[in-house]
Amino acid sequence: MNKSEIAHLTNFRKELHSYPELSGEEAATSERLKVFFKNLNPDEFIEDLGGHGFAVVYKGSNPGPVTLLRAELDALPILEHGAIKHISQVPGVSHLCGHDGHMAILCGVGIVLSQEKPLNGSVVILFQPSEETGEGASQVLNSENFKKIVPDFAFALHNLPGYDKNQIVLKKGAFTAASKGMIITFTGNTSHAAHPEDGNSPAEAMCKAVIGLERLSESISEFSMITVIHAVLGEVAFGTTPGEAKVMATIRTYDDDVLERLGKFATKLVELIAKEYRLEVSVSFRDHFQAVVNEEKAWEYVNESAKDLKLKTKHIRTPFRWSEDFGHFSSVTNTLLFGLGAGKKHPQLHEGTYDFPDDVISTGVNLFSEVVRKINF
Repeated sequence: MNKSEIAHLTNFRKELHSYPELSGEEAATSERLKVFFKNLNPDEFIEDLGGHGFAVVYKGSNPGPVTLLRAELDALPILEHGAIKHISQVPGVSHLCGHDGHMAILCGVGIVLSQEKPLNGSVVILFQPSEETGEGASQVLNSENFKKIVPDFAFALHNLPGYDKNQIVLKKGAFTAASKGMIITFTGNTSHAAHPEDGNSPAEAMCKAVIGLERLSESISEFSMITVIHAVLGEVAFGTTPGEAKVMATIRTYDDDVLERLGKFATKLVELIAKEYRLEVSVSFRDHFQAVVNEEKAWEYVNESAKDLKLKTKHIRTPFRWSEDFGHFSSVTNTLLFGLGAGKKHPQLHEGTYDFPDDVISTGVNLFSEVVRKINF
């Protein structure tokens, strides 16, 4: 890519950063991207891919594999604190995970493909909604229009603060953790605060659950963890003893089956605690992320492409603890998620001062484009 094209991508990335949208609300972001691609002459637009998701397709003249590249549309419900000129114009919403940069990189791949279309098969550039809630990938996969794609390979990247800038981080097998949120509600009976013996407060049960849940992973040999992220007891009413308590926790493992087992153990634990204190209890789960499992052939394509481009690589042994809903694609095709170093001292993801480093955009574009050349040219 030339300097003018990189500058164009950088400016567009900053525009996306200034106008972030939450999961499920990415209508304007989607429209901005569609306008960008209308000037790049794709062979097909595929819309209605899970809410505001859509894809552009570049087709070769010969039959061959379908290569899917994916980026995320959504931002986070976090207040941005940076001093940048392109700071979020939406109060309390910001691109503090770098999805704006991921989108810009795939826009760059679109520029490359508009200048030289694949020879064999097709390349699908997918913009997916609702990654942050874990809902978007499954919405895309379950949409009627996804039947038009049927990918042989699916690739995605995530920028990684704490790693050398432009370094490519790779791993075969599990790359990121499976996780889901657990919501527990204990229900007893309120009473006057002067006579707590007349009610049934869930206070002690709540405390026991908070402690017990975080220690539960000690009973599982595989990696697992439960992190209590929120707990609330009763209401702010000084004349009333509490009758309800709510505990929220995130459970995570490196394996989908282990995640299911840990969820059952956690449910059994809180049921036993509720029985001990004569309380009603309800349990529900949300924000379910499957483990991202990198397939060997897809790994080879990215690893060889990085070598050909003389990019520095780092091969990790342990999966990342964070989750990415790209894992849902792992259940339907050959996938690979890789990391793109954002700089060792770069602010961490989801921090208020984070901003995607624009000088890694060209690396992402070049690596994806080289992978496409190996598969579709």
